[in-house]
Amino acid sequence: MRIKKAYYILLLLVTQLSFAQDGIPVYSDYFADNLYLLHPSMAGAATHNQVRLTARQQWFDQDEAPNLQTLSYNTRLGDKSGVGIIAFNDKNGYHSQTGGYITYAHHLMFSRSAADLNQLSFGLSVGIIQSKLDETKFDPNDFDPVIAGIVQSSSYFNVDAGVSYNFLDFSGHFTVKNIIFRNRNLYTEKFESNNQRRYIISASYAIGSYGSTWAYEPSFMFQFAESSGEQSIDVNFKAYREMDFGKVWGGISYRRSFDGSEFLDGTEISDQKLQYITPVLGVNFNKFMFAYTYSHQIGNIKFESGGFHQITLGYEFLGGRNEPYDCNCPAIN
Repeated sequence: MRIKKAYYILLLLVTQLSFAQDGIPVYSDYFADNLYLLHPSMAGAATHNQVRLTARQQWFDQDEAPNLQTLSYNTRLGDKSGVGIIAFNDKNGYHSQTGGYITYAHHLMFSRSAADLNQLSFGLSVGIIQSKLDETKFDPNDFDPVIAGIVQSSSYFNVDAGVSYNFLDFSGHFTVKNIIFRNRNLYTEKFESNNQRRYIISASYAIGSYGSTWAYEPSFMFQFAESSGEQSIDVNFKAYREMDFGKVWGGISYRRSFDGSEFLDGTEISDQKLQYITPVLGVNFNKFMFAYTYSHQIGNIKFESGGFHQITLGYEFLGGRNEPYDCNCPAIN
């Protein structure tokens, strides 16, 4: 009984910040030079046009383990506009989501010169998502009138909006995801809320003089789910080293949920909060980018092989500004 209860608590801890939301789950993708995936206001904000491909896999030795793939592209249009597109596929056991977003961003420059960075950006993404529940593999002997034994699906659209401010070495972002309340007919009313709104705040500051060999970037990301009240914070640190061929960089991220779950530990009742440690290693070689992240869950209740692997591939296209600003601003230059 103790093992079974621990298993269900584990599922609750693991899924509370991934499955409990519509659209692209908020993992650590942004930490691998992929801010547009999180903030629509960053579409076309960088000096080069960007394409990013990510693949995330959890628990390689577990069947139906969560996995996520995303493909995104964003580009600058003229001096003040940016556009982007995202396609994604998210699977978690019998549940899956596929969909896409199109984004428009407007950028206002307040710079004193062409070399300075002082940019206020607004972004809006419209997404179409299809959610599926595969009931074909459910045990037919475990009768439940709610179970139809088919692949159920539900399609809907929603909107994300955000604002970003990039000033020299500082970068700040605020985004609201799933702004519109959408009624979905995929799950029973008891477990399904039409309010999937989520608020995300993040900021970073680069340390080191412009043009120096080394640069350092502390940052944080806070998210809040309106319906459930779930909250979590990421505290991050990255280091960059300039090379003849481009740049190498690495960092570490710590995520902690403010919410926890109780479980029976022998004869005592214990509480555990969701916690992740995520190191990242990356390299920029000419116009190409490669990054690898590994998330390790902390706590007494977890799978033995509880590692989450993610690979990010990127390419910088000509377009937009093409010339770097006089700042240590990794998300822009």
